[in-house]
Order: sequence, then structure tokens, then C-alpha cells
Amino acid sequence: MGNTEDILNNVRAQIDAHPEPLAEARRRLDLVRSTATGFKGALRTYSSGSLAQHTFIHPVGDGDGGLVLDRRVYPLLGPDGGGQTPRDITAQLCGLLGPAVREVYPRARCGTSKRGPKLTFGQPVDGQDPTVDLVVALTRRDGSGLWIPNLEQNRWEASHPELHVEMFTSGSPSLRRTRRRIVRLLKAWNKQYSEPGFSSHNLTVWAWEFVEPGMGLATGLQTVLSRAAARVAAGSATVDPAGVSPNVQLLVSRDIAARRLRTAAEGVAQALANDSDREAVQSALSKVYYSYITNPSPSGLSARIALLRQPTLVSTASLGLGGAAVTLPSARAYGEGHGSR
Repeated sequence: MGNTEDILNNVRAQIDAHPEPLAEARRRLDLVRSTATGFKGALRTYSSGSLAQHTFIHPVGDGDGGLVLDRRVYPLLGPDGGGQTPRDITAQLCGLLGPAVREVYPRARCGTSKRGPKLTFGQPVDGQDPTVDLVVALTRRDGSGLWIPNLEQNRWEASHPELHVEMFTSGSPSLRRTRRRIVRLLKAWNKQYSEPGFSSHNLTVWAWEFVEPGMGLATGLQTVLSRAAARVAAGSATVDPAGVSPNVQLLVSRDIAARRLRTAAEGVAQALANDSDREAVQSALSKVYYSYITNPSPSGLSARIALLRQPTLVSTASLGLGGAAVTLPSARAYGEGHGSR
């Protein structure tokens, strides 16, 4: 194992989800799914998102799943029926889920997210209190996939979350393992920004597209970043790999997104080019994972960030700030310790 891969694995040790809250998220999703099967017209439930794809990072947030309804039981519901919107059926499902889940979690509450009921539990584990988002879905009369709610606009939209899970967990065991690890590293890199540039789904799609069998962790990560940067800079779209939903959207402007991707790709490439020199690798990767890796020879802004991450008190003068000299408490790097997001 080279220095680049070794240091990236050190980042992974900071970002990987803790076993206890991860197991609790699975238990909570299983409980909600089993309860939802008692809803009138239920065809099946499914698990989706980071939990199903094994790409959660610390801290554990929400477990995603869905309930697929039989349109024959609800002939007026959805675009293929009488056009009824999803708001009322979501409220009805909440009416079932809330009381049932409170029999196990007395402080649980059922509200809504963009796609359906959102269950909160009020019972933290290891400082984390995973929620459950359950999509209310309808089979589509024409075409594959499902109709899922957009409760913010009270309408239905086409998607295929079940096929996404099948695609993103496909391949040989080694390919799946490398892809999962790269997705987690991409998520941690993205979340360092106060305004993340990409959805988790977007990063997962890129990893599914660009990571190939035989790639190691470092090479695969650099490949995803560089190929995504080229696509975004060229103005090309990232299409839904299931061929059902609209193109995947960026969360920031195209210029900002391309610049972030290019800078990160260059940092990993520089690390790989100097793989035998651990200090050079650490310096290069500290520009990519500045919340997790300290630059061994910091200067300028990176030095000030590193100072803030030290477990000591830092003076304003050492940060180059004007005004009266005061001492600031250090900032804990995201992903260190056991705090919640």
C-alpha cells in the first residue's frame, strides 16, 4: 500500500459511520417498513439511499426507504389515475406510522420531508438520533420506475430508487468495496464546504460511472474527481442511470462546481505523483481534506486552518487578525470525535 492510499485510509477511519448508530438506523427503518406493510393497498416496501448502498458516513443521519402502493386501490391517486396529489395520502400514512412506532420509541414523531413521512425518534445512540424518511410511491402505468411525491410542490415525479440500489451495489465484491469507500470519501470532501456542491446521489452516480474493476482507492478517487471535473467544465449533463428521472442537478454554479472538482483532482494527482514521499503526499492531500489532514509544512491560509484544528488555545495574532489580542478555542475538525451534525 502506498502513502496516498494509507493517508486516505486514515481519513476513512475518521469518517466511517460508527457501528452502533448505523445498526440503530437499520432497526428503525426495518420497524417503519414493517409497520407500513399494514397500510391499505401496500404492495411492498424497499430500502434505498446510503443505508442500502452502504455509503453512510459519520454522523449517521436518515435511513431512506419507500412504500409502494397498488394504484388499483387508489384509482384517483397520481398522474396515471385521477390526478390526486400526494399530500393527503402522506398524512394518512403518518397517522398509521406515528402511533405504531411510539409503542417502541415513546418519543417518536411523524412529520414530513420532501418525499413522504419523516420519523424522528428522540432516543439518541452514541450521540446520534437517526431519522427515517419513507417515500410514498406508486407504480407507473407507462414506463419503468415509480411515481414519488414532491410534497414541496404537491405533485408526483418519476424515479427508480429500487433500480438505483441494484445498480450502485452491482459488480464484483472488490469493485463494490472500492466504490463504496470512494463514495464515502467524496461525501466527506463535499461536506467540508459550508455550501456543498453536490448531492450524495450525484456523487454516487459518478462513482458508479467512473470507478472500474482493478482500480485502487486512490486511483479511483482521482479518476472520479478528474472525469467529473471535465464533464462539468464542458457543460455536459449527468443523466439518471436508470433513465427515469431528469438529469442530476448541481447544488452550486457550474463554474464553482468545476473548480472544486478540478482542485481536488489535482491534489490527489499530486499525492499519487509523489507517493513515495509521505510528507509530500500529506501536504497534497491536506489541500483536499483540510478538515481531516494537517499540512506538515503549512503556510498562509492552510496554516491558519491547521492552527484552528489544534487541541490548544490559538491567539488571534497567530491567525493574522487585527485588533486586541485575544485567545480563541480551537475548532474540532469535522469527523473527529463523536459529535452530531
